[in-house]
Amino acid sequence: MTSPHRSGGLLARMRRRRAVPRSKARRRIASATRLLAALVLAGGLYTAFAPAISAQDAPLSPAAMEGKALFDTSCISCHGMNAQGIEGRGPSLIGVGGASVDFQVSTGRMPLGSQGAQAVEKPPVFNEEQTRQLAQYVQELGGGPQIPEGDNLHSGGDVAAGGQIFRLNCSSCHAFGGGGGALSSGKFAPRISNTDDRVIWGAMLSGPQNMPVFGDNQLTPDQKRDVIAYIQETLKDRDPGGFNLGRLGPTTEGLAVFVVGITALIFTALWIAGKS
Repeated sequence: MTSPHRSGGLLARMRRRRAVPRSKARRRIASATRLLAALVLAGGLYTAFAPAISAQDAPLSPAAMEGKALFDTSCISCHGMNAQGIEGRGPSLIGVGGASVDFQVSTGRMPLGSQGAQAVEKPPVFNEEQTRQLAQYVQELGGGPQIPEGDNLHSGGDVAAGGQIFRLNCSSCHAFGGGGGALSSGKFAPRISNTDDRVIWGAMLSGPQNMPVFGDNQLTPDQKRDVIAYIQETLKDRDPGGFNLGRLGPTTEGLAVFVVGITALIFTALWIAGKS
C-alpha cells in the first residue's frame, strides 16, 4: 500500500507539472498582447503625424483641384497617380513641396522636353496662374517647402551680407558674377542673370540638379533675402570698366589678356622681322 506521505508528494508534483505549461501560456499571451498594443500605438502615431497621409485625408482647395486637372493631363505619365512617381520615368513628388514645382515649371524645365544630363531652361508651358495651381496641388498632396507670397522677395535685404553668403556657398558653381559654369558629367550651373526672385528662392529651397538644398535650417529666410538682394544688385552693374567677358570670373579675363598679348607680340615680332 502507498503511504499517505508518498501519495501527497505525488499529487504536489502533478500540480507543479500542470502549473508550468499554464504559466508559459500566460507569458506568451501577455507578450503577444503587448506586441499588438505597440503596433497599434505606432500605427496610430504614424497616421496622426505623417504629412502625406494627413494631406490626402483633407479635401483639396479650389486652386489645388485646378492643379490636379493640369497634373492629370500633363504630368501623370511620368510622376504617376497621386504624384507617387514611376520607376524609370519620374520621381515621387510627395514631400517636395510647392517650391520645387514652382521652380521647375516656371523656368520651363518641366514638363521635360528630352532626356539629358540635366533639365534645361526653356519657355514655360504653363502660365503663372497654372504654375501656382500645380504647385498648390503638390503642396496639399504631400507637404514640403513653399516660396513666400509676392514677387519682390529681396526688399529689405542686406546686400553686403548676401554677397558674403553668395561667395561662400554659390560662387564656386555660378561664378562670382553669376555667369554660371561647367560641372561634371555634362552638367552645368546656369547663369542667374535676368532671374526673378521667386526662381532664386525656389532653387535654394529645392536644390535642383547638383545644387545643394538650402532649407531654412541652412539659410534662414532673412539670409535668403540677403542673397537675392545681392544677386539683383549685381545685375544693376552696367560694367563701367568695359566688356564683362561673360562675367565668368578672373579666369576668362586672364585668358583674354594672355591671348591678346601673345597675338600682339607675334605680330610685332613678324613686323620687326619683315623690316629687317
